[in-house]
Amino acid sequence: MRVLDSHLHLWDPELLHYTWLEGPLAWLFGETEIEHARIGNATSERAVFVQAETIEDDFLDEVRWVASLAARIGVVGIVAGARLDRGTDTTAHLEGLAAEPLVVGVRHNLQGESDGLAVSAAFVTGAREVAAHGWAFDACIRASQLPEVARLAGAVPELRIVLDHLGKPQVGTADAPVAPTMEWVRDLDDLARHPNVLCKLSGLPAEAGGDWSAEQMHPFLDAAADAFGAERLMWGSDWPVSVIGPAEADDPYANEDGTPMYQPTARSRWADAVSGWAERRGHDVDAIMWRNAEEFYRVGARPPREDAREERPRRGFLGWLRGDRA
Repeated sequence: MRVLDSHLHLWDPELLHYTWLEGPLAWLFGETEIEHARIGNATSERAVFVQAETIEDDFLDEVRWVASLAARIGVVGIVAGARLDRGTDTTAHLEGLAAEPLVVGVRHNLQGESDGLAVSAAFVTGAREVAAHGWAFDACIRASQLPEVARLAGAVPELRIVLDHLGKPQVGTADAPVAPTMEWVRDLDDLARHPNVLCKLSGLPAEAGGDWSAEQMHPFLDAAADAFGAERLMWGSDWPVSVIGPAEADDPYANEDGTPMYQPTARSRWADAVSGWAERRGHDVDAIMWRNAEEFYRVGARPPREDAREERPRRGFLGWLRGDRA
C-alpha cells in the first residue's frame, strides 16, 4: 500500500515560536522523530506538511525550515500558515510564499476565530487571492463552523478547500464511544454539496484523546464517505497531535501516573484503521490513501528538493523518553 499523508506536522520549539505546545508535544518533532513513526505496511510513503501554528511572524520561516528537510523525510508539498483577513498584508505574505516551490496551499486556522470571519469581505478577498495562486485552502474548524465553510465554498467556487479532521466531531473514547450527531451529519452533507470541497480522514484519534478503536470511528468514516464519496476523501495522520494518549500496551516508557504520552505505533494504527475500513466497504483504497491527495494538492510531478542545513543539538521526544527531561 502506498501512502501520501495529507496532514503531517513537524515543529522545532528551539527554532520557531509556538504558544500552544505543552506536555508531550512540547518537544522537537522533526526528521529523526518521523523516521521512528513510519507506517509499517507502506510500500511508498510521502507527506504534505501542514503548518503547525507558529506565531504569525514565523510563518515564512516555518516553510523554509520544512523545505530544508523535505527531501530526506519525503515531504512533497507544504500548506503554509497565512492570515487571509489582512488586506495588503495578506497580499504581500502570499507573494512571499509564491517564491517557495513546495508551497501547495495555505491554512488560516479558523477553529478559534470568531463567528463570521471566514465569510467576511476581507477573508473572502484573501481566499480569492489564494485561488489565483493556484493553491488549496485547509479548513481547520470545529463542527459548529461547518455551515460557515459551506458559505465560503459557495462564495469562492474557484478555491479548492479541504476539510481538516472531518470538522472535529465529538467521538467519545474506545470505552465510551459517541455516535455522530444529526447536526454534524447534516452540516457535513451540506458542505459536500460544493464540488470544490474535499475531506480529510484525519484528527479523530486526537478528538478521542488518543483512546480510540477502529470500530468506534467507522460511523464517522461512513458518514464522510456517504457525503463526499470515496473520490473526495484523503487520509491524514495529524502526526504528532493525534498520537498522544494513554500508553500503548507493553510500552517500556509508560508514565507511572498514567498521564498521556506519545504513542509510538499510533500513526501506523490509524493508517491501518482507515485503509482496512475502506477495503471492507469496497472503496478505492489507493485513492483514499494516496491518489486523491496527490491530485488535490497537485504534487504528482513534484519531487522533494534537497537543501543543506546546519546540524544543531537536538532535544526531541526520543531523548525525553530516555530520561533527558531537564
